[in-house]
Amino acid sequence: DELVGVLTLVHAVPNFFGGEHLALLQAIADQAGIAVHNARLYESLQATNQRYHELFEDSIDPILVTNLDGKIQETNRQAVQVSGRTREELQSALIWDLHTVNPVWLLENISAIQTGETVSCESEIQPRDGAPIPVDVYVHKISFGGEELLQWIIHDISERKQLDTLRDDLSAMIYHDLRSPLANIVSSLDMLRALIPENGNNIMQQVLSIAIRSTDRMQRLINSLLDINRLEAGQAITNRKAVEVMPLILEALDAIQPITSTKRLKVMLEVEANLPTIWVDDDMVRRVLINLLENATKFTPAEGKVIAGASSEADWVRLWVRDTGPGIPSEAQNMIFNKFSRVPTDRMPLSENLPKGLGLGLAFCKLAVQAHGGKIGVESEMGSGSCFYFTVPKTKE
Repeated sequence: DELVGVLTLVHAVPNFFGGEHLALLQAIADQAGIAVHNARLYESLQATNQRYHELFEDSIDPILVTNLDGKIQETNRQAVQVSGRTREELQSALIWDLHTVNPVWLLENISAIQTGETVSCESEIQPRDGAPIPVDVYVHKISFGGEELLQWIIHDISERKQLDTLRDDLSAMIYHDLRSPLANIVSSLDMLRALIPENGNNIMQQVLSIAIRSTDRMQRLINSLLDINRLEAGQAITNRKAVEVMPLILEALDAIQPITSTKRLKVMLEVEANLPTIWVDDDMVRRVLINLLENATKFTPAEGKVIAGASSEADWVRLWVRDTGPGIPSEAQNMIFNKFSRVPTDRMPLSENLPKGLGLGLAFCKLAVQAHGGKIGVESEMGSGSCFYFTVPKTKE
């Protein structure tokens, strides 16, 4: 119980009041206490509603409230400004009139929304005047006046889209501007290799070997950039053939041999005997393996271990690369396969000593594996290393 006030009853005659007077006074006091409590609740509710309304109206993102059928019932100031429509026009429209999400999407996600989840998708706002605006849409359920409603928060992602376009243009420029001069360098190195006798100057042979390995790595990077653009555009892989697994792994290991030698890493194989051939683009899968092995060697400390393996699983062959590096935080394990994504350095021990990259290698690996119909993933715990794995199809009889 809470004390909200004092009710006093006074009479000039001593001992005038009896038990019935006290009972009446108690009943009046109870009613007064309830009235005061309800008044305070009402005042608090009004203040809460006012704060919500201010946050709703002053949000930098458009916010709309609809019923479960998509009929707009309330909008904020930013929604009016972005859409180019009046508040009255919006409140007589459907949410589908404002942005391009298909109503089927809402039906597919309504069960998740009903459980309290927030679902999201990418869409475009259709202003009355002007070009479409790319947006992220977030939808969750709210209750107001006993009615279940949907709140739609719409976030403008125009700057992010422009940045993505700039990155794509940069990737295309790097690819086109580097490919021709690199081809000339490769041709020149091939000519030098033919001119230098095999039993000639040992130092010259070593220098030539370093140059050839470096240009091979540059070619892999450029080809991976091209493949990312092709695979994102939905182009199918056309040059598949039956490929032996063990030679593919050995070729990938040979490509990283200078790094493993410099860091004195122990390289191990765990390849199942009598593996069937795989139906793949051998160059693309070789580059996937090299990418995973290069990452493993980069993040594994000196004198650590790198293990490459393969095994048969139903209609697939599973290949993996395991290391004894620092591991990957669980919240970053899905994100690292996206373009230009890297593990946040504040989550990595000794992050200032770790190698940096553009975040394209694993994106290429994911696209290449998925183009073959396979899956790719990582198993990792902080301090216990990582195991990257992927599956590719067996050659059908």
